[in-house]
Parts: sequence; structure tokens; C-alpha cells
Amino acid sequence: MITNNKELADILLPDVKNSPQYYEEKYPQRNLPQDAIVTRFGPSPTGFLHIGSLYAALIEKRAADQTGGVFFLRIEDTDKKREVENGVTLLLDGLKQFGIVPDEGVVGEESEKGNYGPYKQSERAEIYKTFVKELIARGLAYPCFCSQEELEKSRSIQEQKGIRPGYYGKWAKDRNLSFEEIEKNLKEGKTFVIRIKAPEQKGKTIKFVDLIKDEIEMPENDLDAVIFKSDGLPLYHFAHAVDDHFMRTTHVIRGDEWLPSVPLHIQLFEMFGWKVPIYAHVAPINKIDGNSKRKISKRKDPEAAVSYYREKGYPSESVIDYLLNLANSNFEEWRMENPKAPNTEFVIDFVKMGVSGPLFDFVKMNDISKNVIGFMTSEEVYEKSLDWAEEFDKELAELMKREKEYTIGALNIERNSVKPRKDIAKWSDVRPTVEFFYDDVFEVDENYDFSENDTKENINLVLESYVKVLELGNEKEQWFNHLKDFAETVGYARDAKTYKKNPDSYKGHVGDVAMILRVALTKKRNTPDLHEMINVMGKDRVQKRFVRCIEGI
Repeated sequence: MITNNKELADILLPDVKNSPQYYEEKYPQRNLPQDAIVTRFGPSPTGFLHIGSLYAALIEKRAADQTGGVFFLRIEDTDKKREVENGVTLLLDGLKQFGIVPDEGVVGEESEKGNYGPYKQSERAEIYKTFVKELIARGLAYPCFCSQEELEKSRSIQEQKGIRPGYYGKWAKDRNLSFEEIEKNLKEGKTFVIRIKAPEQKGKTIKFVDLIKDEIEMPENDLDAVIFKSDGLPLYHFAHAVDDHFMRTTHVIRGDEWLPSVPLHIQLFEMFGWKVPIYAHVAPINKIDGNSKRKISKRKDPEAAVSYYREKGYPSESVIDYLLNLANSNFEEWRMENPKAPNTEFVIDFVKMGVSGPLFDFVKMNDISKNVIGFMTSEEVYEKSLDWAEEFDKELAELMKREKEYTIGALNIERNSVKPRKDIAKWSDVRPTVEFFYDDVFEVDENYDFSENDTKENINLVLESYVKVLELGNEKEQWFNHLKDFAETVGYARDAKTYKKNPDSYKGHVGDVAMILRVALTKKRNTPDLHEMINVMGKDRVQKRFVRCIEGI
């Protein structure tokens, strides 16, 4: 016969072998600098990595790194119904793609590193049971035998009466069951969950300081929350408190959708007499949808998946720069002052994080990415864009590999100037930027985008004459002076100013001549620097293209 809470705890959880003290000794305090931050990324393996999750993980990783702390990956997999195959691998690959590598924790589907594991919650049942049993033995938790039908009926009555729904106060039917009633239910084989006994004193509040949202005051939790399910696994709220204590987490950095749960979480820490971690609740990334603002959605927005950025060809550095820009308003100023510095040198500041969610803006994203790519060498652009093309544009990849040095030369145009070219925001932009350099692609398109003012007679005259005087290797200023001289020989003014003074005396000016050459070489009006293109293509290719243009228009 059950006579006290300790006996009840032994009957409900008879297989618990270790004492709470055992785990305190097994997972000692970490030997780190005084202000070091120990934090975690705790995703569920339920699908692709969300851009909002990457954003939070980035902040967590940087907060730990810049204080000499630890960032670990904990897989919160207590909800087995929602798991997907290779879910852990999807998460790890997504993080790795953006350079976010945990210091410890789960590192593979079946592997982990670190002294504070297991790092999968599904493998920590023994630990959770120890502390559930501890609460029951102290009279702070109890078995609840209510069926789903009973709970739904209670909720329906509460809603009809306009009462706050939940399991609390007089609605907590099994809170005060006698030992005899509990014993009877157990003998009848009724399934049960374990609930905490929340304080019954009404009107109390809790206060805590959030690193982002400052001081917050909220009503104390009065719900008898479920902490342990009938399947032998804990609810997230309970599991995270136990895990964060024994993994020695100092800072809980997470999305602000968890803010309403803080009273319960603090309550759980205090029930065990554990130090409450410091909280930082990150506002979600939003987007404009019509006339309103909403969170980026897994279901509605392709850009919600981090795989989207790989598919489009955004460099990981660009995505991280953009997310840092969303996180801290001073990042843009820092980047202007440190254009070539790795973004790991930027120090995240919680005080500078917005309380409301930042807006995702692809225009800004592209601008940032153009800057990032603009400072890469042509060799880096070649290697990174080829890596992307191998997966997403195999035809381009074959062209790039077949003419490697030629492609690098094309990508190097305007790359070493004071203001490097910024026409590539993502690797999918490389094809339209370089494809006309390849002869077999160039020859497919029959359309030359000449100006309506350029007659066939003038075009042929410019091309036929320029082939005879074309020289390579000159500096740009010398080449352009030579082009001015050439323009005069074919009836064009040396400059626009001269042409404007006496337009009837000329066919146009040197800029028009340059445009004829540009279109003959590329079939486009908007291209990289003409002088550099001519030198990259070489005399033989340039001459052949001029001849082909003369024959084709």
C-alpha cells in the first residue's frame, strides 16, 4: 500500500538507478573564462533547416565564439512522430554549408563529441526519469490518469464559460488524488502522464532580464503542465530544463515564440534549486505580404529553406553577412570600414538587436552579395561558381572546365579596379555574364542588339576598318586614345562634346564606335569593360567575331 510520496515515486519509476547527485558529479561545471557563454542550438529533426533557425544558430555560435565559450548542437527528438529520414544529416549539412560548426554535440546521425552527452534527447530518458522521480518524491509532481476525452470535455466547458482553458486549480482533476485512488488506477492498468504541481497562489508575477527585450514581468505559471508522457519521454519544457542544467548552458538564445513559456521554464529550474540561465529571445525574420507583415513561413516561402540559397547560388558568406546585418544595425557600418575582413571579426551585440522582427529584403540581400563577390579574386569566383554549376548548370560547368584560363580571364574583367565590378549577386548570375565569351554559345544567337541609328553600312565600315588597326596589350588610356583617333578616320567625333557642337559633321562619336564593337563581340549593349574584353578574347577571336557579324547582319 502506498503511504507517502517517496513510495509513490518508487512505484511509478522503479527502474531509476542513479541519484540526482550522480549527475551533478558526472556533468561538472565547465572550466571556461568567467564571462564565457555556453549556448546551444536545439532543433528537431523534422525537415529542412529554416532560415530563421540558421539566423538563431548564427547568433548563438557567434555569442559563444566571441567570449571563449561553447556552442553545442542538441537534437530535440522526443516527438518521434514528426521525424524525417536523415533529419539530423539535413540539419548538419545546412549548418556546415554556412560555416556554423558546433564545438560539441551531435556531429552525425549516429555520432557525437563532447563530455556532456548524450546530445539526443531520445537517448537521455534515464536522466529525465531521475528528476521526474525526484519531483514526485518531493510532492511537486503527480500522476494524471485523465483520458483525452476527459481533457477535451473540460476544455469545452471552460470555453463555453469564457474561462481560460487549461489544467489548473479546480480543473486539475487528479491533482489531489489520494494514494489509495492512485493505487487503484495503477492496478486497473490505466495509463498516466506526470504533471507538476504549480503554485496555487494567484496573482504572483515573475521578473527577469532578457538580453534583447530588457526587463520583463509576466504572470507566474499556474498550469499543472505535463512533464512526462505515457510513452516514457519528457515534454520539451521539462527536458530542456534538465538538459540546460547538466550541459551547463549559461545562455538560452532562441526565437521569441518561446517567450510565453519562460514562466514555466523558470519555475522548473527553481523547483530543483538550479541556477536560471540568462535568456535572449530573438525576434523572427519577417516579410511583407500584401499590406501586412508576417513571419517567413516554411509552407508559403521558398526562401524559408536554407537549401534555396544554395540552389540560387548565393555564397554562404553573403547569406551570413546579410543575417548579421539583420541582427545588428551597426554591421553595415562595420562592413564599410572593413570591406575585406572575414565576418567572424564582427562582434554581435545583443543590445543592438531589434525587439521587433527584421524584414527580409532580397534587394538588400543582393546588394550585400554583390559586395561579397566583388572582393573575391577571379580564381575564387571561378572555383565557387563552378562548384555550384556542377550541381545546378552542368552545361555551364562543362564550358568553364573546357576553357578554364579563358573563363578566369573573363571573370577577372573589372575585378582589380578601385571600384570592382558588382554585377554578380549569385552564381546563377555567372551564365549571363560570361556565356557570350564561349564561341559555341555565342554562335547560337543570331540577334545583334545594335542601335537603330547604326546602319549596316556604318557597322561594316567600323568593323572592317578596326580589324586592320586592332592592337592588344595596351594600357586602357592608350587604347582609348587610339580608339578616338580611329573614330575620326571612319567619320565619328573624338568625343561627345565635339559631336554635340557640330552633329551634322559626324556620324556619331567615339562612344558610338565603342558600342558597335561591343555589340559585334557580344551581341549585347550592356557588358563588362570593352578594352578588357578584347584583350581576354584575343586578336584571332575578335577578328572572327567581327567577320561573322559583317556576314550575319
